[in-house]
Amino acid sequence: MPIPPFVAELRTLVGTLELWLPAVTAVVCRGEGPDAEVLLTLRADNGEWAPITGILDPGEEPAVGAAREALEETGVVVSIDRLASVGASPQVVHGNGDLGVYLDLTFACTWVSGEARVADDENVDVRWWPADRLPPMTDWLRERIDDVLAGETAARFRG
Repeated sequence: MPIPPFVAELRTLVGTLELWLPAVTAVVCRGEGPDAEVLLTLRADNGEWAPITGILDPGEEPAVGAAREALEETGVVVSIDRLASVGASPQVVHGNGDLGVYLDLTFACTWVSGEARVADDENVDVRWWPADRLPPMTDWLRERIDDVLAGETAARFRG
């Protein structure tokens, strides 16, 4: 579902004004070393490759939300390994003119089970990519993947 019901309700009150929303990114990996792969989605709204992203539901625990988004968007079950980074997105202008900025919590995740597939209407393709040969994507999304692939145990904070 592209627009969560609570956001749609907010939009009836504020129109297209910029909203500050909590979000998660699930960078899902499988394999190690030269065989490491990252699961990416090809977004229906802008035609760009991206890691799994989504808006948290009110009161939802962020790690639970990241796992939920992975299952909803790609049909895979993941383990949440660690918080990799915290940061804010640039302003996003959605196709319908809605403005948003997202407080993003990026999680390093490991594939557990399930065949990766398009599992919702937000994406038109889902694919495993070699970690060292990722497709072009916006810098702020690629930075989140790099935060996970760095393998650091402490979360990165943007400043």
